[in-house]
Amino acid sequence: MVNRHTAKWIRKSHRYLGIFLGLQFLMWTISGIYFSWTDIDAIHGDHFKNMEHQPQAFTGLIAPSALKLENGINSIEIRDINNVPYYWVNQNQLFNALDGKVKSSITKDEALYIAGNRIKKELQVNDVAFIEKVDTHHEYREKLLPAYVISYEGHENLKAYVSAVDGKFQTVRHRDWRIFDFLWMTHTMDYEGRDDFNTTVLRAFSLLGLITVLSGFLLWYISSPSILKFKKRLKRNQ
Repeated sequence: MVNRHTAKWIRKSHRYLGIFLGLQFLMWTISGIYFSWTDIDAIHGDHFKNMEHQPQAFTGLIAPSALKLENGINSIEIRDINNVPYYWVNQNQLFNALDGKVKSSITKDEALYIAGNRIKKELQVNDVAFIEKVDTHHEYREKLLPAYVISYEGHENLKAYVSAVDGKFQTVRHRDWRIFDFLWMTHTMDYEGRDDFNTTVLRAFSLLGLITVLSGFLLWYISSPSILKFKKRLKRNQ
């Protein structure tokens, strides 16, 4: 039988833990509901993309072996940049696939062409910006820089990102994605990069959350009239 002092201590601990953890529990619940009720393809912005786009076929390309590379080729992709084929070689250099000339970066007009192939034609461009660096909280994080940011008209505040380094359409960001990203941050409690599930703060809150739940069960056990009656009945029968 738990004495009155111990029961009071458990009850007080449970109450203060609930107050301390309540906001985070609320954010976990809200974010979980949002994740389960949203279409991940919509979050990825598929409804803004030209999903029927097919890469252009090119002829007359030079052989990759003709490119002037000291260390050979370990990876190669082809890029359509303003109707001109380019090789993206070894994840670090663009070469014109017709004459082998090196291309250091793409232009604003080329970025608009690339985005125009991947975004629905009815969407109107509002602005084009060039970014060279971003912080860990930016929506275009952990992707190739520098890049062009192409903004579109509309209440969704849609932005398309095209890498100036390799001429690749990188991603789109919009209002619902930003809501998702914020809630994902609160869910994982990774306030830097969003995707680390092994942060100290998450581990601490998870452990405290477990203690709070267990203390709630313990409080129910020591204060439930049914349990108390059952214990008294056991004592009488002994």
